[in-house]
Amino acid sequence: MPLSRPGQAARRLAAVALLLAAAVGCGDAGGLEGAGSTPTAQGPARLWPELTPASSPAFEIGEVNTEVVKGVKVPGDDIRRVDPVGIVRAEIARHPGEYDGGEAPYRYTKRRMAECGKGAGHGRCPVLRPYYRDLTGDGRDDLTLGFPLLPGKTTAVRVYTVEKHRLVQVMAWEDALSGVELAGRSLVIRSPSEVAGYEYRLQWTWDRDQRAMLLTHDEMLRTGPRKHSRQPSASPTAAPSLSPSASGSASVSGG
Repeated sequence: MPLSRPGQAARRLAAVALLLAAAVGCGDAGGLEGAGSTPTAQGPARLWPELTPASSPAFEIGEVNTEVVKGVKVPGDDIRRVDPVGIVRAEIARHPGEYDGGEAPYRYTKRRMAECGKGAGHGRCPVLRPYYRDLTGDGRDDLTLGFPLLPGKTTAVRVYTVEKHRLVQVMAWEDALSGVELAGRSLVIRSPSEVAGYEYRLQWTWDRDQRAMLLTHDEMLRTGPRKHSRQPSASPTAAPSLSPSASGSASVSGG
């Protein structure tokens, strides 16, 4: 039975009494000791206030990346009935300059597609095992797919959903990967950094207004052991905090 408000107050008073008793005991044994100086809190300082705020981006980085996958049907609007190998074949067909010919950057990926007779995730087929989860919040599974871009060391990561009986790509990224996770309605990609002991961690989350997975977090985080310092750090590095909707990553289902 949950505690009532009076019961909770009584427990708090009892806890305070125990802490005071413990403090007195520590004082009798030799007194309390300080934990050292605490860094002075500093508020944000606005730099160059005379600059005119920009009204448009300087570079096009493709924040909203959506595309209808032509030539791939979705039987019964069920994304699980779509062949992942067929999706990758359709992408290769849309970008022949990247996959066709002896000088194409991803020519080996196309060559190894011939070994996908048993489906994604089998043998030497470059299409990795597909994962299904409702990332858009419409109650239906969406598809997360990956395939290496050979002969290089990068991997393509894609997310697909179904809209109006069509297969729609709502997220695309290529990078050297050290880990990929599904967390709630977010996709998190970890990539190695050129700085020893650090990694990049990027998080995409579904945005219902843009109808796409948007890059909502882009962080460089420590992964190796921290060097000990006698001086307290004013800005310790912390692990990324996913939103409440990004908990519960145990419900991922494979193909």
